[in-house]
Amino acid sequence: MGQLDGRVALVTGASSGLGVQFARTLAAAGARVVLGARRVERVRALAQELGDAALAVALDVTEEASTIAAYDAAEARFGTVDTIVANAGQSNAGRATELSLADLRSTVDTNFTGLFLTAREGAKRLIADGSRDHGRGRIVLIGSITAHMTGQGDSPYAASKAAVAHLGRNLAREWVRSGVNVNVIQPGYIRTEIGGDWWDGDGGKAQIAGWHRRRMMPIDTLDPMLVYFASDASRHVTGSVIDIDDGQSL
Repeated sequence: MGQLDGRVALVTGASSGLGVQFARTLAAAGARVVLGARRVERVRALAQELGDAALAVALDVTEEASTIAAYDAAEARFGTVDTIVANAGQSNAGRATELSLADLRSTVDTNFTGLFLTAREGAKRLIADGSRDHGRGRIVLIGSITAHMTGQGDSPYAASKAAVAHLGRNLAREWVRSGVNVNVIQPGYIRTEIGGDWWDGDGGKAQIAGWHRRRMMPIDTLDPMLVYFASDASRHVTGSVIDIDDGQSL
């Protein structure tokens, strides 16, 4: 509690799953939170739950104009966004030989281009706000352990998440003298809406049984690292790519 007092955080993909969890966690730690997603009715309901310290905005991360408008709305309500959680993601599962071009493009546009646009717009505004001097800029990109794994049926998703990891390190290098820290969290498997009913079927159960600890991670697993990366305590940490997966990828 109170670790993020005075901070203004933007969470993309805040209409479900990890995005909802992140928003609640940041608000509980003292941040004012801007909730961005295409499903506006969902983020409005979440903002109502969180109270006056939350703002719901319509946000399609694949569209530059939508991203700019979301930041404009955030600034008008709370001031400069100093903590950005680029979480929006999409998976269109299927073997590469059967995946449509439209599904490929939507996966890459959301998982990579969307994160780039979110981070870039936030950094522009932080730099204009004097982040080089105040050093409060925090950008957290949400990747996946699939970035360094191989499997069947989700190659575009995994490749886009590998790109996120490298993007994080490159942006950290580019903005290292600008007071903007960029770090990447690569979660393991957590039961969220993006996974659908996979974990309840035979394939999902077999996958869990194949992990060393034979269990799913709870949805709050990433919270301590997220709050750390968002806080003043991480002022000397940038360019990190952290796996949090309960040993699933070992």
